[in-house]
Amino acid sequence: MDKNNVRLSNLLDDKEFLAQDEKNDFMLSPVPLDKRRPTLSQIWVWVGFGYVVTGLFVGGVLAGHGDMPGLTPSETILAIILGMGSLFLITSFLGIVAQRIGLNLSLLSRYTYGAKGMILPMLAMALMTLGWFSNITGMVGDIWGQFLGNSSGITIIDPSKFGYNIPPITLEAFLATVVWGLVFTYTAAKGITSIEKVATYVGWIILIIALSMGYVMIKQAGGMDSFMNIANQREGLSLGSGVTVLVGSWIAGAVMGVDLFRFNKNLLAVWLGSAACFLITNPILNIVGYISTVSYGNYNFVAWMIVQSMLLAILGVFTWTVSLWTTNQSELYCNSLYLGPIFDSLGMKDINRSRIAFVIGTFGTIIAALGVYQMFFANFISILGAVGPPICAPILADYFIVYRNDKTKYDKRTLYNQPEYRWAGIVSFVVGGILGYLFEYYIKLPGDFPSGLAALIIAFIVYVAIYKLVPDYEEDKKLIEKLQSQKASQAN
Repeated sequence: MDKNNVRLSNLLDDKEFLAQDEKNDFMLSPVPLDKRRPTLSQIWVWVGFGYVVTGLFVGGVLAGHGDMPGLTPSETILAIILGMGSLFLITSFLGIVAQRIGLNLSLLSRYTYGAKGMILPMLAMALMTLGWFSNITGMVGDIWGQFLGNSSGITIIDPSKFGYNIPPITLEAFLATVVWGLVFTYTAAKGITSIEKVATYVGWIILIIALSMGYVMIKQAGGMDSFMNIANQREGLSLGSGVTVLVGSWIAGAVMGVDLFRFNKNLLAVWLGSAACFLITNPILNIVGYISTVSYGNYNFVAWMIVQSMLLAILGVFTWTVSLWTTNQSELYCNSLYLGPIFDSLGMKDINRSRIAFVIGTFGTIIAALGVYQMFFANFISILGAVGPPICAPILADYFIVYRNDKTKYDKRTLYNQPEYRWAGIVSFVVGGILGYLFEYYIKLPGDFPSGLAALIIAFIVYVAIYKLVPDYEEDKKLIEKLQSQKASQAN
């Protein structure tokens, strides 16, 4: 029996291996049906995952920051329907694959990228989630810095000395960033059950506060009629640009959904989880950010709360912290699921998912506290946002088009028997990633079509077109024939 077959046998039959991997939140094996999570708790995870400052910021973009062009209320609603509707569908179809097979994104990628080919897209996802973790941790530290002030008079680092238009990082903001970064790291390291607990307890509170602040902001504008009169003067931004901003802000997060949906018990939970994020949480944040920008001139209603009264300031800081907590621990959790299988594919066994989360979380917290991310990684994340979406194209194309009538390929017994490289997946991702970058920075698409979404569609088409022209097709035929032969032998 060759090495791969030995490993395959261990995966399926070795109780010690499966017990250890269960402690790692099934980093290297499928999630068994009896270990799937309750539907309601998974929905709350998606409510919390969707509550991130990006939603408020996008709402501000749709309203038009300062002298920037914006959309009228009716145009904004249409843009949200089109943008969030697209994300809902993409995320749901990815979720269907994850729920049926029970694998995280890294393991699922073995079927379309190969045992070692999956390293390329997973490194991109690992860098992207590290960047987002650092960014969100810095956001939390910044809001605490505003709340606490600078009574110490100590400045840790002044980015303006390096040519960056970023406020000085005070001792208070530095310490707050470190403390909360470590808290986020701890809950992410504990796994999916800890993420569920945080999301379940705070999700409904966050939504109530966001809706309440939307109502308060409309009253501050003089009531609905007055607000609508002001908002209807917002114009100049094309509908296509509005949809681009909406889709671009979350399409990379849709790819991460695979790592959460593998814990769902049924397909209904997939549709409800996607709906919780893209038809409820994000649209609410987009609308509240729009209202806050029109009424107050700032998409972040927490900044308004801090200057009103101590009670509102405390409530605002609490809302900001716990809302970003639910998102940030998911970012770090997924990051560990990208890096763990990479180490495994390189021959580094006995990898502990929690240890990876602690190491990466600590590193991300340090660079967040020093402001390194804000100063150096903004363009980097924009690039990954354009390059990242094509990662899921080979998975969708292979599962729903190439093997739509025969899912034998996805038999779990072939998980560790995959060839080292699958060229249809690698080539289509590279083509999509390069085009995504070009669309983002150099080539203007008709109707301001989202660069990441365009790259995803092209990568999807390329995969289907070249699959039978590369060795992947013959490799799959051999694997399927081997499985069928084994089944026939067992039947006899």
